[in-house]
Amino acid sequence: MKMTNDFPLLLSNFLLNELPIIHNQSNNTISSYRDTYIQLLNYMTSVKNVKSNNLKVSDLTVDTITEFLNWLETERGNCISTRNQRLAAIHSFFRYIQKQVPEYMFQCQQVLAIPFKKAEKKVISYLNEDETKELLASPDTSKKKGRRDQALLTLLYDSGARVQELADLKVRDLRINTPAQVKLTGKGRKTRRVPLMDKTAILMRQYLKEQNLDYYVKSEHPLFFNSQGKKLTRQGIVYILSKYANQCGITEISPHRIRHTKAMHLTEANVNPIFIRDFLGHTDLKVTEIYSKTSVKMKREALEKMNNGKEILPDQQQEEWRDDTALMDWLKRLMK
Repeated sequence: MKMTNDFPLLLSNFLLNELPIIHNQSNNTISSYRDTYIQLLNYMTSVKNVKSNNLKVSDLTVDTITEFLNWLETERGNCISTRNQRLAAIHSFFRYIQKQVPEYMFQCQQVLAIPFKKAEKKVISYLNEDETKELLASPDTSKKKGRRDQALLTLLYDSGARVQELADLKVRDLRINTPAQVKLTGKGRKTRRVPLMDKTAILMRQYLKEQNLDYYVKSEHPLFFNSQGKKLTRQGIVYILSKYANQCGITEISPHRIRHTKAMHLTEANVNPIFIRDFLGHTDLKVTEIYSKTSVKMKREALEKMNNGKEILPDQQQEEWRDDTALMDWLKRLMK
């Protein structure tokens, strides 16, 4: 049965029970959803003059939600992908509402019918091998902090981890004995074990020893931590990466670009796409195939393998079209 002001109760149950217990969502996902509803409440207060204490589910019509999404883009400067993330959080909540309060089903169905906005596909940005080597070698390894930073950057690249996956690592997740590997916990709390190169294993062994983490009692300790002993945040990792990228003259950098870099290097080494999919924690092979479509190196190699194509191409330069006056005259008249 509908309540006069049912929104607060539904939202709190959704965040505190439905997401963490029923759906086993991670704290990061719940935090992202929470941020969406904070912005929605701010919008309702500042634009619609509806205070959060008085907000009802019936106030959140399809028109209101659509206007809120447009407001995120035009007033808050959110990109299309962020807009779509906010919409996904709203969709999830309205699926919960229609399950708990069937009387709202028609309104929920209208909101759930709001489509995601299409965005232009960005070209994947990645570092070449020389840039990657320079970046990983840039920390000052004569200092303890520099050695920590080199271990962090190397593991970030070699594992292809997402930034949150790296931040969440504990000592127990790292195996440095042969075969070396790291256990990553990704989206939806899905775990995967990623093999590490020998050089990475040696570097991590030295790091554990220097940080006094090579003891069983330290197994639950954050693998990478700050001066207070707390795990590095996503922002902390981004700061470290950006600092060394700037030293190398790399202007556009992010942990996800390092992830793209690892994926591209595996692709250009002709590693099986299925292995790359599992390595990165993708669920759809189509997502992984994007790297082979992007690689200029692979396109060049494919062209060079076309021996028949080389024979077809002319050895001598043909006469330029401007010498053909009839053709030039026709082209000039074409758009008149």
